[in-house]
Amino acid sequence: MKKLALQSHPNLIVGIETADDAGVYRISPETALIQTVDFFTPIVDDPRDFGRIAAANSLSDVYAMGGVPITALNLVCFPSGDLPETVLFEILAGGLEKIREAGAVLVGGHSVDDRELKYGLSVTGIVHPDRIITNSSAQAGDALILTKPLGLGVLATAIKGGLADLRTTALVTETAAMLNKKAAETMAAFAVHSCTDITGFGLCGHSCEMAAASGKTLVIEAGNVPLLEKAMEFAQMGVLPGGCHANRKHFNKQVSVAPSVDPVLADILFDPQTSGGLLISVDQSDADRCLSAMRAAGIPAANIGKVSDKNSDFLVSVL
Repeated sequence: MKKLALQSHPNLIVGIETADDAGVYRISPETALIQTVDFFTPIVDDPRDFGRIAAANSLSDVYAMGGVPITALNLVCFPSGDLPETVLFEILAGGLEKIREAGAVLVGGHSVDDRELKYGLSVTGIVHPDRIITNSSAQAGDALILTKPLGLGVLATAIKGGLADLRTTALVTETAAMLNKKAAETMAAFAVHSCTDITGFGLCGHSCEMAAASGKTLVIEAGNVPLLEKAMEFAQMGVLPGGCHANRKHFNKQVSVAPSVDPVLADILFDPQTSGGLLISVDQSDADRCLSAMRAAGIPAANIGKVSDKNSDFLVSVL
C-alpha cells in the first residue's frame, strides 16, 4: 500500500503509517470510527469453533485501539461443491456467538464460492478521539503486559498434523476464542500508553512494530513470557508453522536474542498467533495494579518486560 497515492484527511487520525491494528476516522468531536478487517483458513476442525475463533480475532483489533465494537460484516469464502451448507451455518453461528458477546450487531456480509474455506469479519467500532490507544505511544520505563500465553501457532500446527490430543485442541479453541474484551475494559482504568494485539507476526514481530512506531526499544524477558501447555514440547520436536520461520527471517535484523535464551523458546517468540492477546505498554507506577486487576478478571496476563530508550541497533531485545 505504500506504493499507492493514498489520500490524507484532517479527520483521519490513524492510517497505515505506523502499521497499527486498525484505521481510525473522526466523525464528531466526541466520536471516532475504528475500522478493521481480517479472515483466514481454519485452524481447528470443528466449524462452530472455527467461526468463534475467526470472529474473536477480527474483533480484537478494535479492543487493541481502546474501542468498542458496534457492527460486523461476515466475510466468507466457501467451497459449496465440496462441503454441505450445514458447515457454513455452523461457522456463521460461531461467529455470531462472539459478535453478540462483544455487544456488537451483525449487519450483513459477503460470500464467494471458493475452493479454499475462509472466514472472518469486517468490524466497525467507536472510541472517543481523545482516548484512542495506538501502537506508537510507548514510553521509556513502561512495563509490558501480555494478556494471553503464546504457542497458538505451534499447537495449531500439531493439530493439523494429527499430533495433538483432544485436551490440546480444546485448549487452543478456548484460548483463541477468548475475546480481548475484558482485557481492554480492564486496561482502560490504568495509565496505558500503547497497545497492540499479537497475531500473525508473533510477539517479536508486533513488538517491533510498536517499538518502531514509538521510537523506542522493547526489552522482553523471555523467561517471563507465558506459554500454552505443550507448546514447548511440540516446538522441541520441530513442530513449527511456516509463519514462524517467515517471521524470524523478516524481523531477524531488528531483534537481538541473548545467547542465554533457549533457541526453542526464541522460536516461540516468533510464533504467529491466531487471536492472540494484547501487548500493553503501561506506566510502571500502574503496572502491578493493572496486572492484579487483569488476573482478578480471569485474564492470564503476565509482565514480560519493559520499554527503554531507542537502541540504535535493535527494536526488540530478548533477554
